[in-house]
Amino acid sequence: MHALSAPKVWGSEGELPHFQPKVKRVIYLCQSGAPSQHDLFDYKPELKRLQGQEIPDSIRMGQRLTTMTKDQDSLPLTPTKFAFRQHGKAGMWFSELVPHQAGIADQMCRIRSMHTDAINHDPGMTLLMTGHQLPGRPSLGSWLSYGLGSENEELPAFVVLVSHGSAKLNQQPVFDRLWSSGFLPSRYQGVRFRSNGDPVLYLNNPGGISAKDRRQALDTLAAMNQQQSQLVGDPEIESRIAQYEMAYRMQMSIPGLTDMTSEPESVFQAYGEDARRPGSYAANCLLARRLAERGVRFIQLMHRGWDQHRSLNSELTLQCRDTDQASAALVNDLARLGLLEDTLIVWGGEFGRTAFAQGSIERDDYGRDHHSRCFTMWLAGGGVKAGYELGATDELGYNITEDPVHVHDLNATLLHLLGIDHKRFTYRFQGRDFRLTDVHGNVVRKILS
Repeated sequence: MHALSAPKVWGSEGELPHFQPKVKRVIYLCQSGAPSQHDLFDYKPELKRLQGQEIPDSIRMGQRLTTMTKDQDSLPLTPTKFAFRQHGKAGMWFSELVPHQAGIADQMCRIRSMHTDAINHDPGMTLLMTGHQLPGRPSLGSWLSYGLGSENEELPAFVVLVSHGSAKLNQQPVFDRLWSSGFLPSRYQGVRFRSNGDPVLYLNNPGGISAKDRRQALDTLAAMNQQQSQLVGDPEIESRIAQYEMAYRMQMSIPGLTDMTSEPESVFQAYGEDARRPGSYAANCLLARRLAERGVRFIQLMHRGWDQHRSLNSELTLQCRDTDQASAALVNDLARLGLLEDTLIVWGGEFGRTAFAQGSIERDDYGRDHHSRCFTMWLAGGGVKAGYELGATDELGYNITEDPVHVHDLNATLLHLLGIDHKRFTYRFQGRDFRLTDVHGNVVRKILS
């Protein structure tokens, strides 16, 4: 099917979109380490009544545990220590740790019934970002860069921003392959902006080299590469030409993008004082908005520090101080600028946390183990219902009771909102047609507006 009439895009190789898209771009606020849904979003007062009791066999049903708690003498049910209140017209429950997100309840589409196949961080995050637990597949942003390109020829279609949380324990690493192009041409991999100094290296020409000199050198190099490409037919040579050209254009575009002096004081007040500190989560949220304004297709924020196996009360509090205000401010800021209607924001991690404690509940440094059976994510923006909550879990928050949504279903839905039929969006590699959702995934139509 031929693409619908749309603004000019750069870098697209697919005949896309398949149908009229609801959104143009995605900002993915990826919380690496698995935020505890019990302490943030999925309120379970029954845990208070059963505090300290062993999780019933009828609830656990023999489900596997990680190596971190498999040898514990007890798996005591543990309620949250944080106060919960209902917010918004739908009466969504929010913890006191996320008051700013509670303030955008009526703009939020929350899914409490997410689940995944993975039980450990690396395969879990790899599945979330690439649709497969094993490394080597293209990431979501790379698929979109390949299929839809960018609306700005001076910036990459796929930009990655990484921040480190204030929590000090168990900061899971984030690997470059989480924004890799996999078997797609390398020009579609995410471009990671650095946290310190210039966001991209070598933005400035060496001494004695003018912009004209740089242009002549690139033109000569491109001609040589084109000649080599015609001789050997290696697609990576074409990728190299495209990447050199993008690097040249970024020399012009990046300084203006990252210069925050034009932002009014009210913006920094909205995102929080941390927004003045380059590389912080708040600063990256503000930068994500500026990238969205400039037509970047997929902006991936990776924030580390959510793996609270112990000291949950203090560590989770620090994480929420880092992220809560800026996450909500990003939604409000996009709405203020008229960009929320065609931008989709996704907030969440690779899985959830257990209803029982890891470690002794008699100590203040207990935590929660990994839990893949159910967790919470939220979306906001174009194409999804605002002030809506999908799915439910049992009285202990251990199993899904209504409307399960797998990671593949989420990815199928994200593609759908961008005008892509996930079953038809494929790339042939080593004799097989691959897709982001593999052989799985259904569009979650209940959340579509």
